[in-house]
Amino acid sequence: MRAIEITRPGGPEVLELAERPDPVAGLGECLIRVAASGINRPDVLQRKGAYPPPPGASDLPGLEVAGEIVAGDAAALAAHGLAVGDQVCALANGGGYAELCVVPVGQCLPVPAGWTLAQAASLPETCFTVWANVFDRARLQAGETLLVHGGSSGIGVTAIQMARALGARVLVTVGSGDKAEACRALGADVAINYREQDFVVEAKAATGGRGVDVILDMVAGDYIGRGVQALAEDGRLALIAVQGGVKSEIDAGLLLRRRLTITGSTLRPRSTAFKAELARSLRDRVWPLIEAGHIKPVIYRELPAAHAAEAHALMESNQHIGKIVLTW
Repeated sequence: MRAIEITRPGGPEVLELAERPDPVAGLGECLIRVAASGINRPDVLQRKGAYPPPPGASDLPGLEVAGEIVAGDAAALAAHGLAVGDQVCALANGGGYAELCVVPVGQCLPVPAGWTLAQAASLPETCFTVWANVFDRARLQAGETLLVHGGSSGIGVTAIQMARALGARVLVTVGSGDKAEACRALGADVAINYREQDFVVEAKAATGGRGVDVILDMVAGDYIGRGVQALAEDGRLALIAVQGGVKSEIDAGLLLRRRLTITGSTLRPRSTAFKAELARSLRDRVWPLIEAGHIKPVIYRELPAAHAAEAHALMESNQHIGKIVLTW
C-alpha cells in the first residue's frame, strides 16, 4: 500500500510518500480501504516528534479515515451492525495516512447519508473530542452558554454546530473578520476577535455579566486564568490542547467562590472500550442530528495524499476554516 511516512522529526517537508506492507486486522479489528484521511493538530505534533504514538499503534500519522471495510473480525463487525463492504468513517489510533488502515471495530461509524467519503473523514477526531470534553466531562446542557476558543478550527466548527443543535448558546474566539463571519454562519451567536477584543470582557457582556457555563480551551497558557474569570457560577473549563503554553496563573479565590471546575483530557491514549462508548453515544445522539442536516461538513480544502506536506503547511499557517482532508 501507499502511505505517508514521517522520515524524521521536522517541518512539513519530512512527510514523504512511501510503500508499506498491507496491514492485517486482528481480533476486534477491521481493515478499511481508505478514501480520505483527515488532518489534525496531533498529526503535526507527531511529525515534529512531540507526540509519539501509543504502544502498539502504527508509526504512520493519521487519526481519522473514511472508506470501505474490506476485511475484519466477522463477529465483532456483526456485533456492531457492520459488515465487509460497508462505508464507514473511523477514529484510528494511528496509521490513517495510508491506503489501508486497521481500526478497532467499535471506533467505526456509518458514513452519514448524503456525505462524501472526504466529508465523512472530517468527522471522527473532532466529534469524539467535542463529545468527550464538552458533553461528557463539562456536562454542557441545553440552555447553557459555551465559549469555544479557536472557533474556526476543525474542533471549533464541530463544537459550534453540535452545541447549537443540542440547544446551547455559543460564543467563539477567532483571529480575523472572515473567521468571525464563518463562525456566525455556522450558528455562533457571538464571535470575538481576540486580536482586537478581550474575550473575558466580551463574554461577560454577552451574558449580561453572568459569564459562560462551559469553555472549550485548546490554547491554555494565560487563557486558563482568563477563562476562570469568564466563567459563571458552577462553570466548567475543558482543556484539550496547550498551544499557548503549559503554565497559567489562576485566581483560586474565584474557583472557591464560584464553585468552578477545570478539567482536561487527551483522546489518543484512551482505551478501545472508552472510545467505543464514545462512538455509541455519537451514533445515538449526534448522528441523527447530522442526518437531519443540523451539522454540516466544513471542508476548507481537499488535497491528494501525496501533497501531505502542503496540507500540514496549510494547517500551521492557521488560514483554514474547518477541516483539511487528504484523498487517496
